[in-house]
Amino acid sequence: MDMETSAPDTWGSVSLTDEAIVGRVVAGERALFEILMRRHNQQVYRVVRSVVKDEADVEDVMQQAYVSAFTHLKQFEERAQFSTWLIRIALNEAFARRRMTQRAAARTIGAENDDHEDFMDSLTAPQADPERQAYAQELHRVLEVAVDALPEHYRAVFMLRQIEGLSTSETAAGLGLGDEAVKTRLHRARAMVRRAVAEHIGQAAAGAFQFHAVRCDRVVAAVMKQLSGG
Repeated sequence: MDMETSAPDTWGSVSLTDEAIVGRVVAGERALFEILMRRHNQQVYRVVRSVVKDEADVEDVMQQAYVSAFTHLKQFEERAQFSTWLIRIALNEAFARRRMTQRAAARTIGAENDDHEDFMDSLTAPQADPERQAYAQELHRVLEVAVDALPEHYRAVFMLRQIEGLSTSETAAGLGLGDEAVKTRLHRARAMVRRAVAEHIGQAAAGAFQFHAVRCDRVVAAVMKQLSGG
């Protein structure tokens, strides 16, 4: 089926709920899927970034997550929020990419070094990139390094709860955990991060791991091109 090329009713649908838009996309208004991507790009970026540290891979994983979500959109059930459903898909894609990367590394240097590499990866901050350099405040970078240093099971919870602002129940649903596990991991993650950035964490959290407009446009364009068969 070909992608519709016309703009979705001059974007008047932006006032609709996610669930209403999903219904219209499934019914044939496929171009409306762009609204869902733009609404959730920041959140999906942070979810993927909590697992995949290589910025070169993050956008590719996001694109795969969106394509997978679009492909299975008819399976979405409104018992859960669309954002929660999308988080699960994004996490699955992120974990799959990480496993693929780890297997490639194991073939290169030997599987016996995997445990050491995983540990070192959890302590190593990503290399600076142009967008990271563009952040207005040095403190944002300090926070990102501190979050990257968290063990993964703490990092994902911290990213979703503290930075993205999801509720305990939303985070639990997205990660497949119980509410108490989320609360415990968040408490421990906060303690670890506080030791790195002290009292500044509250002011810095909302501005970290931004998914800037240029990248948002790039991911949306790439996904829409794939869905159109281009």
